[in-house]
Amino acid sequence: QVQLVESGGGLVQPGGSLRLSCAASGSIFSINAMGWYRQAPGKQRELVAAITSGGTTNYADSVKGRFAISKDNAKNTVYLQMNSLKPEDTAVYYCNADVWSNGRYLEVWGQGTLVTVSS
Repeated sequence: QVQLVESGGGLVQPGGSLRLSCAASGSIFSINAMGWYRQAPGKQRELVAAITSGGTTNYADSVKGRFAISKDNAKNTVYLQMNSLKPEDTAVYYCNADVWSNGRYLEVWGQGTLVTVSS
């Protein structure tokens, strides 16, 4: 089994910053990619940012220049630094990982962490 544990969500004023963390644990041989998705009330879940094992990153247009994804391979942890936050960034943020575990690839999701941007 592989688990993802997220942390770092909360309430922040517009223009503020937050840093999300997601740690993977369990029977992990390798991690192909990790990413962050978000789901706002009444909307579909959408990709925010992703990073591959080689360090290639991908961002949603709405967060380019404001968010930065990074990883610590030794800790199997991915981070999302969110700057210049806007009310429209309010959502539950989910960590996602494509993991090689026990001879097969798994897609694993975290439980989600709420980010609220409001004055």
